[in-house]
Amino acid sequence: MAAIGGTLAGALLTTQVAGPLIAQETKKTTNVYEQLDLFGDIFERIRSQYVEPVDEKKLIEAAINGMLTSLDPHSSYLPPKDFTDMREQTRGEFGGLGIEVTQKDGLVKVVSPIDGTPAAQAGIQAGDLITQVDGESVLGLTLDQAVELMRGPVGSEIVITVVRDGVADPFEVSIIRDTIKLTAVRTRTEGKTVILRVTTFNSQTYPNLEAGIKKAVAELGGLDKVDGFVMDLRNNPGGLLTQAIKVSDAFLEKGEIVSTRGRNPKDGERFNATPGDLTNGKPLVVLINGGSASASEIVAGALQDHRRAIVVGTKSFGKGSVQTVMPLRGGSAMRLTTARYYTPSGRSIQSLGVTPDIVVKQPMINPADASKKEDKPTPRFRSEADLRGALNNDSLTKDEIRQIEADRAAAEAAAKLREEDPQLAYALDILHGVSALTMGAAK
Repeated sequence: MAAIGGTLAGALLTTQVAGPLIAQETKKTTNVYEQLDLFGDIFERIRSQYVEPVDEKKLIEAAINGMLTSLDPHSSYLPPKDFTDMREQTRGEFGGLGIEVTQKDGLVKVVSPIDGTPAAQAGIQAGDLITQVDGESVLGLTLDQAVELMRGPVGSEIVITVVRDGVADPFEVSIIRDTIKLTAVRTRTEGKTVILRVTTFNSQTYPNLEAGIKKAVAELGGLDKVDGFVMDLRNNPGGLLTQAIKVSDAFLEKGEIVSTRGRNPKDGERFNATPGDLTNGKPLVVLINGGSASASEIVAGALQDHRRAIVVGTKSFGKGSVQTVMPLRGGSAMRLTTARYYTPSGRSIQSLGVTPDIVVKQPMINPADASKKEDKPTPRFRSEADLRGALNNDSLTKDEIRQIEADRAAAEAAAKLREEDPQLAYALDILHGVSALTMGAAK
């Protein structure tokens, strides 16, 4: 009887608990269908009673896009043409101005200009707000509509009105549209340091990085001749997560690179480094600024958490979310935020960004001042060596004199770099200091 009573009590309890839950779920479903009926009613009234005939396809696309953009700034609907453009961009070639944008307070905000593009050459900077395109205000437009205004035939002119922090008045910038061909990684050397300028994370980023490192190291005569590396991620708007993982892995031997966590805990993923460092553990400095976003922040955060790199510059953009592009019928797609990503220490960068180990600000440029700047030659002061009949230095060999002159030339080049790019100059100074300490310890 006790067993039967227990069974009956259990059945009664289950019924009492499950009943309200089922009722709540049924009510939710009913409310959803009521809202869908409301949408249908509104659509029919617009189609039949609006003052002018409407394009039904565009109306539905606008409704879908409105639903997605109401979630966050990075979720959106991609009509067939936009979906095609996006795939071309990840392959490294597309048409446009060469800027990555988002929306802020109804205006278009520049996340970053892309190196070598018309926008970068015209002086557009990360953080600029675009208020008008060819005299037409962007207020009230969706981000896609504003971007559509900026598109046009290659070779055509566009005039955008820009508001910039530190500049009192809005100013106009004229840009000639062009085909944007991205070189994901540009490599050069400054003295014994290798500079890796990573402009985007597309399918060519890691192959370019690997080839660039090998070439630069060979030019300097081998890794033992290299002081260190600077990876410049400034104004890099991000791109493919897979490439961010590969680039981070290029400098790490082991450990977590990044983890993603979605709505369902079971959907979380963790990505780890594999053995092998392309630079064999050489000192590394990473440069970031407010235009470094998404994949750039994954790389900077991973290398910072593992103490593999010193991060220099200013706080990054703070985009710590993952978007999944889902193809739809008719060649369209939707871009939906499906997860947040976390650095190896477990921190989310969403809205916070990566804080540099050493903060170094870059001077803001006022276009009005830049246009008034006059190129004045730097006065050269006479030295002892310029005097007629000056004695030679007979205590040094010719090779030693050549070395001194080479060191002086390098110092003068470094001084010039401090004026042109103080953040990069600071990064080089750090590497030179680390290299000197390492060499001293080795002796």
